Amino acid sequence: MQKEYKTILGDSHAKYEEKKSKFIAHAKSVSDEKEALEFINSKRTEFWDATHNVFSYNVFEENFIQRSSDDGEPQGTAGLPVMEIINKSGLQNIVIVVTRYFGGTQLGASGLIRAYGKSASLCIDAAVIIKKVLCYEINLMFEYSLIGKLQNNLMQKGYEIKNTKYEKDVEMTVLVPYDEFEKFTGIVNEALNARVIIDVGDKVYQTIKLT
Repeated sequence: MQKEYKTILGDSHAKYEEKKSKFIAHAKSVSDEKEALEFINSKRTEFWDATHNVFSYNVFEENFIQRSSDDGEPQGTAGLPVMEIINKSGLQNIVIVVTRYFGGTQLGASGLIRAYGKSASLCIDAAVIIKKVLCYEINLMFEYSLIGKLQNNLMQKGYEIKNTKYEKDVEMTVLVPYDEFEKFTGIVNEALNARVIIDVGDKVYQTIKLT
């Protein structure tokens, strides 16, 4: 699992027209290659009557995977320009499908490269960019009288409190970046004079909006 990466929140779309050819771009954040392929197939089904359904995607599983298709356009004029826009943006775990309805006028290689690249760029511009940060879910248990002091301390340090339960004691779950576990436990023990039970939970990704 990556410590952090940039992607988009959910999905986005954009439209672009060049010499009466209509380009419809759709982007989606995905967790793996299977999800990317499912999205591509869904757009092929939705736009079954289109001239071309070009795609590009990258995902990080055990290794970094990057694939694209011109879907019948001249080699290098469609999928590659879309992939270059993705790479330039620095986004990962994202798939973009650009659908083209031919308008009757040939665009030429340079025109196609420009149109597909522009469509992908507009689609990313329309998206909400986020950062995914790998975190531990740290579960804390402590006395009620200590909650005010701890909450203020965690907020000042920028930690996200995911959940708080009020049982016999306070049970709190905090998202802690993967490489800050020791720092976090030190902060908590100091704030609560070590009167706390700390349990390490699952690894999850915290979502932080960038735009």
